[in-house]
Amino acid sequence: MLDFRPPPNYGSAVPVRLTILGSGSAGNCAYVETDETRILVDAGFSGRQIRARMAGIGRTPENLTGILITHEHSDHVQGLILLAQKLRVPIYCNRPTAEALQTQFQTRLDFRLFSTGATFELGDIIVETFTVPHDAQDPVGFLLHTSGGKIGFLTDLGHATRLVIERVRTANVLLLETNHDVKLLQECPHRPWSLKQRILSRHGHLSNAAAADAAEQMMSSELRHLYLGHLSSECNKPELARAVMQDRLGKIGAAHVNLHTTSQSHVSPTLAL
Repeated sequence: MLDFRPPPNYGSAVPVRLTILGSGSAGNCAYVETDETRILVDAGFSGRQIRARMAGIGRTPENLTGILITHEHSDHVQGLILLAQKLRVPIYCNRPTAEALQTQFQTRLDFRLFSTGATFELGDIIVETFTVPHDAQDPVGFLLHTSGGKIGFLTDLGHATRLVIERVRTANVLLLETNHDVKLLQECPHRPWSLKQRILSRHGHLSNAAAADAAEQMMSSELRHLYLGHLSSECNKPELARAVMQDRLGKIGAAHVNLHTTSQSHVSPTLAL
C-alpha cells in the first residue's frame, strides 16, 4: 500500500501544466505535468489516440510517471493495455478497481494500490483520494496538490455528497462532470429507459443543473478555473452546459472563475499554473 509522506519542498519556478486530452461519455483522459512528475488521470481513449493527443502537445507516454485511475469503466481505462503493459507505466488505483481491471483485461499489470480516502505522494504531487457515488466497484475523485495549486477531478458521480464538496472546496482548478441535459436525456430515442434511470440515479451522472448546484456548494475564492467534463454526445450540448453553469456563476457572484468546456474529439488548450 502507498504511504503518505511529508509534503515536498515546493521551490521550483517551473509551471505546472494541465491538459485535458479529452472528456466525454466515450473517453476521458487528462495530463498533468510538474517539474518532476508526468501523470495521466484516467486513460479512456485507445493507446494510439492517447499517444497522438500527447504528441500534439509535444509529449510522449514513454515519459509518464504513472496513471491515476478513478474507476474501471471503459471510458476511463481503454488505453491501459498499451500504456501499462507495453510501456510498463504504473497504475495507481484502489484494490477493488485493480481486481476489476485484472478481470477485464486478463493480464498482469503494475498496480500501486491505495486505500480510498488515503493521501499519498507521487513524485512531487500529493494525491488526495476520496469516494464518489457512482455505479462502479470503488470509484474515487482526486485532488492533486502541486506547486502551482490544487487540481480536482470529479468526472463520474450521481450526486455531490458532503464529503465530495468538502474535499474539492480548496481546489484552484476543477474538472466537474456536466454529463447531460435532463430533457434531452429523457427524450433520447437511442437509450432504453433502464439506461436513462441508471444515468439519472444517485449513482449515475450529474446533469447540467445538478453540476451547477454542486459548483455553487463547492465555490470558494480559491477556484480560478472550472472545466465542464464528461459531456454526453447524444444528451447534451456544450453551449447548454456552459449556459447553465455561466448563469449559476453569475447568480452567486463568482466572476473570478474562468469557465472552460471540454471535448470528446479534441484536446483542450494547456493551462499553465
